Amino acid sequence: MALGKKGRSALFGEEIKSNGVFEVTLSQVEPNRSQPRKTFDNDKISALADSIRQHGIIQPLVVTKLENDRYSIVAGERRWRAAKLAGIKKVPVVVREYSPETVMEVALIENLQREDLNPIEEALGYQSLLDEFDLTQEMISEKIGKSRSAIANSLRLLSLNEAIQKLLISGEITSGHARAALSINDKQMQRAFIERVINDGMNVRQAERLAKQMKKTTPKKKEKTDAYALELEAIGQKLSSGLGTKVIVSYGAKKGKIEIEYYGNDDLERILEQIGISR
Repeated sequence: MALGKKGRSALFGEEIKSNGVFEVTLSQVEPNRSQPRKTFDNDKISALADSIRQHGIIQPLVVTKLENDRYSIVAGERRWRAAKLAGIKKVPVVVREYSPETVMEVALIENLQREDLNPIEEALGYQSLLDEFDLTQEMISEKIGKSRSAIANSLRLLSLNEAIQKLLISGEITSGHARAALSINDKQMQRAFIERVINDGMNVRQAERLAKQMKKTTPKKKEKTDAYALELEAIGQKLSSGLGTKVIVSYGAKKGKIEIEYYGNDDLERILEQIGISR
């Protein structure tokens, strides 16, 4: 989802092409380690390199200043990679003084505007903002220009197993297919569901119908005869209902444990407030 010119200008500054642009050698510029985008389409980079050979770099890279006359890319890594491939020796840059948090925000926004991030890269970008800068989902929503529910749904994708995440990254399934898989709690059935979706070439609506069918046929757990285990299960269900999230109460020979699931800092804060704990 594009944020529009107004939202972009607030971060990048108005008319950056005519405001403090100068050239530096390509070797002075390095990628940003916080770049949310991890994969690049080689064919698209080659096409961009061909364009740069013919027309040059029209839009300057946005960078921050490092030590020893070096610069870190905030926005424009695709252009930097393409310029490298095209054999360009110098690139136009505009320097901005950004905090590490803002650098990540700008990089994330630029990629979201271009729709360059795969769903897992997007989710990891949000997770980094939550973990590294202690932002809430509401704060990210305001900064990025997406609804809180969209961000929460994106973060849920990180709970999928690695094999399904790889299918999302490669584009073999969409976020819609992945969300349908998340509605199935059993991990083995999730994998079987995704295999069926791919083999049958299902669209998202078809996948959602299949997920509902599979949930109905999920084998129920064997009835427990241990009265104590049944009591603990009932306690877990009450806790789940009260906290609004999955809670598992289990026990062993000498000790037991209570596992409370949460999704991001917002959800954790909500649960802590409910049980009367302040951070």
